[in-house]
Amino acid sequence: MGRSAAGMGGHNGMDIKQLTSLVTVSEVGSVTKAARLLHLVQPAVTRHIRSLEEELGVPLFERTRNGMVPTAEGTILVERARRALHELERARAEVTPASGQVTGVVRVGILESVVDVLATPLVAAVAERHPGIELRLLTAYSGHLQQWLDAGDVDLSLLYNLAPTPALAVLPLVEETLWAAAPPGAGLSPDEPLRWAELWQRPLALPVPGHGLRAIIDRARAESAAEPEITVEVNSMRMQKLMVLSGQGWTVLPAAGVADDVADGTLSGAPLTDPTITRSIVLGLPRTAQVPRPVNAVAAQVVRVVRRQVRSGRWPAAQLAGDDTATEWAGTPGTPAVRP
Repeated sequence: MGRSAAGMGGHNGMDIKQLTSLVTVSEVGSVTKAARLLHLVQPAVTRHIRSLEEELGVPLFERTRNGMVPTAEGTILVERARRALHELERARAEVTPASGQVTGVVRVGILESVVDVLATPLVAAVAERHPGIELRLLTAYSGHLQQWLDAGDVDLSLLYNLAPTPALAVLPLVEETLWAAAPPGAGLSPDEPLRWAELWQRPLALPVPGHGLRAIIDRARAESAAEPEITVEVNSMRMQKLMVLSGQGWTVLPAAGVADDVADGTLSGAPLTDPTITRSIVLGLPRTAQVPRPVNAVAAQVVRVVRRQVRSGRWPAAQLAGDDTATEWAGTPGTPAVRP
């Protein structure tokens, strides 16, 4: 087996203290600061780093005027060490008796466009039902979230238009309509759908090419002979809204991303039709032999909160993908038994 378990913590194996020092130094850029945070003396942290470098035979940090900067090899080890420490932290929380509570750390990926609709109620739901779970929310575009999920940087994530794979279990949650968003004076109304043909006649502020939403917009445009004027391309939903408010043009957003702005009069908006184009929002988790209890508990709350928000009307222009999908998912080998 090469290095035995007995070597861990000795001279021929990495131990938790070394890996913790490695990750902390990489995050703060200083042995002195890392020692202070870890309540260790500075020589101890230096010794941990030097031991790792001697064992691996490569430098892990460059000592620069701006502090300790990981080398290419150091960056690889830091990423792996961070994940290993996270798994140990989770295991410790799960095996520690806590009055029957589900405990642990769960990292959830949230799509930028649904943060306003889901983030706060999800935190409240998990705190109420599972106070022993420490929730960490990370937001990004769907492509980035999928990369984080594949890499193990998040435990579960909301994603767009994704089908199941051998490595990823997917639960369809919502079909969401796209809306046109315009300045308040444009007079768009949620009760009066706008034809895409009318949208193409306006100057547009759109997501950058390669963005998932932009791909859908481009497909809709390809179905017509329109050549709209694109005044600016941006890489965040917030900037899309700012461009609209600054007079750069109208834009296209998911319903959840513009609902609050329309409700408070900041923007006017209307569902786009002819053709009606929807996006599927799914919940994705890695297929593993056994999904950790806290991850499954949080997944169940995600499903529960999504359904509640759609049924209550707080998520406009959205339709549930089906009430029985969670049961079907639970029966699939290698997937969690999510039961909201």
